[in-house]
Order: sequence, then structure tokens, then C-alpha cells
Amino acid sequence: MGIMLVGTATAVGTLGSNVLPAQADTDADTTIANVDVSSSITLTNLTPSFTLTGAPGSVPTTGATPVTMTVTTNNFAGYNVTVVPATANLVGAIPGNTDVIPSNDLEVNGPAQGAAYVHLIFGTPIVVATKASASEPDGDTITNNYRITVPFVRPDIYTGTLNYVATTL
Repeated sequence: MGIMLVGTATAVGTLGSNVLPAQADTDADTTIANVDVSSSITLTNLTPSFTLTGAPGSVPTTGATPVTMTVTTNNFAGYNVTVVPATANLVGAIPGNTDVIPSNDLEVNGPAQGAAYVHLIFGTPIVVATKASASEPDGDTITNNYRITVPFVRPDIYTGTLNYVATTL
């Protein structure tokens, strides 16, 4: 046998003319909103690699396919972009090839050089772009061309890393 319980709920309220409006209050003081904007700089969209192809004695350039990057900064004093080889030599990919190409043989040309090419220097950053004001809101596109006088070494693909750094002034 089961027991059945039945319940009833009743809501009772009174509506009438004596309902009071919501209360509010104000303060004579104020609140100051502060936004502390920090200086920032980013280097993005850097070309991941390039290849200079030629026989010994030739002078290939990146020409139509330069190294590009975007620098974005809100620093109104401006910025510098530098490049420096990570190692003293570009090394071959073929096992047993002991030939190297000094990274200083690479030459770079960028906005900071005008029309001149300058040799990279292992251990010494070279300024390849500079600007004495903030970048455009979407960033500034920087373009660098490279060239090399191909030395007398074994046929191979010689590789080295170039480190780019953007700094505010």
C-alpha cells in the first residue's frame, strides 16, 4: 500500500497604492579612470629563409625576393632593427664537407644603408633599419637585400642563422 500526499502552495501578495519607489543615492565624489600604456615593440612576419645561388666568383643577390619583416611599436622615440650572424661560418649540408663560408662574406642592404651593401660581422649587430618615430598602427614593413661573392668551395648548400632584433630608442 502506498501513501499519497497532496500539497498546495499559495502565493499571497498585496498590490496597492502604498508601494514605495526604489531608493537611490549619489555621491559628490568622483572616480578617476587611469590607463597606463606601456611601450611595446614586436618584430613579426620575418622571412624564414633565403637562398643565394651561383658559381664561385659570381655575386648573386636576393633581388626580387628580399628578406622582409614588420616592426610595430608605439614608442614615439622610434626604433632600430639589427641583424647579426649567429655563427662565424655557414656550413655545408653534405656529410664530410669541411669547407665553410665565413658569415662575414654575406652583405646586407637595408633602409639604414641607403644604396650601399655592408658586410655582416659575426658578433657585431648591424643596423639595417631605423626610424625616429613610432611605427604605423599596423606596423612598418622593413626590406633587406643580401648578396655574396661566392667563394671557391665545394658544391653544397651552406647554411647559417641570422638573428634580427628590433629595439626601441
